[in-house]
Amino acid sequence: MGGQLTSWDTVIIGGGFYGCALAVFLRQNGYKAVILEASEDLMQRASYVNQARIHNGYHYPRSFITAWRSLVNFPRFTLEFRECVDNSFEKIYAIARRGSKVNAYQFKEFCRNIGAPIHPAPPPVKRLFNTALIEEVFTVREFAFNAAVLRDLMRDKLTRLDVPMRFQTEVHHIEQADGDTLNVTLSTGESIRTQAVFNCTYAQINTVLQNSGLPMLPMKHEITELALIEPPPELRELGITVMDGAFFSTMPFPAAGLHSLSHVRYTPHESWADLVNGYRNPYAYLAELDIQTHATYMIHDSQRYLPALSKARYVRSLYEVKTVLLKNETDDGRPILCREHYGLKNLYLVMGGKIDNIYDVLKYLQQFAQPIDQEMVEAPHDQS
Repeated sequence: MGGQLTSWDTVIIGGGFYGCALAVFLRQNGYKAVILEASEDLMQRASYVNQARIHNGYHYPRSFITAWRSLVNFPRFTLEFRECVDNSFEKIYAIARRGSKVNAYQFKEFCRNIGAPIHPAPPPVKRLFNTALIEEVFTVREFAFNAAVLRDLMRDKLTRLDVPMRFQTEVHHIEQADGDTLNVTLSTGESIRTQAVFNCTYAQINTVLQNSGLPMLPMKHEITELALIEPPPELRELGITVMDGAFFSTMPFPAAGLHSLSHVRYTPHESWADLVNGYRNPYAYLAELDIQTHATYMIHDSQRYLPALSKARYVRSLYEVKTVLLKNETDDGRPILCREHYGLKNLYLVMGGKIDNIYDVLKYLQQFAQPIDQEMVEAPHDQS
């Protein structure tokens, strides 16, 4: 197919959750959109390898805007994607006595200010913690999602809307064509002519930009480890986060029927910033690494706060690239990245750090959902 030219209204690079949701949104607004995904299926990378947490604001006491937007989006996400929601466990937040960037009083006030439900944990739950290291323990309203079910839901939506999904299709670069149109060149040499491109490739955003001769964004990448464990009986129906600093979180990971375990100190294996340390292709670099698990260190440190974790059985680890904007390293904020006409007319960059905040992207892109020409097709309405 080298050199062959096809044409679409919009090209979405990346078949993660954000790329899929954007394709659904555009198709429902009358656009002929195609998804180009380098993997063999949808949602194989960061959309799957994460804590599977549906945020309700609690995780971001040092970023009011991120917390507030999570709280606002929580009920909409849990309703629209209810088939993948796991609310069968009790979510616990515990505040460390030393080393935490917020104390128990500050955390309660933060939750009160954003309107997030919070209550003192019952005595049996409190007794699970080492009170010499834990100041206070709270129950909150926070769920998990099954990434495998969410992937199937998105695939079904896209199929019903007749959105083509091209897998094992890697975009090499983008360039301006005639007028406002763009050419998307694949690694095979095939070109696709389009009126707009949405780069939703998360950790690979800078890869596409660099190959296209465009300025890279100030991004930091981390090689991260998500350990999967079989928890002891007393922790099976709990999701626990000890915060706010160099602490940990363990909660159900529904897609594997296990619990995840992540630790602020041991989850990252190494990191670099493209504009500081020099560019490298994140996924190519990850594929070359021989990573030795940090799970033993995670469990050993975490059991100081939650002694029952000493009885957890380590099963395996998932490794992924986590990408954030450098400016959010200090405040834990996770704003949505939306850049329009980035270096090229009608090139859009979209990146989100949390699946449940997809609605902020769609709200921002309402401006895009205007008639583009007379060749638009009418999209069937999605009744799901």
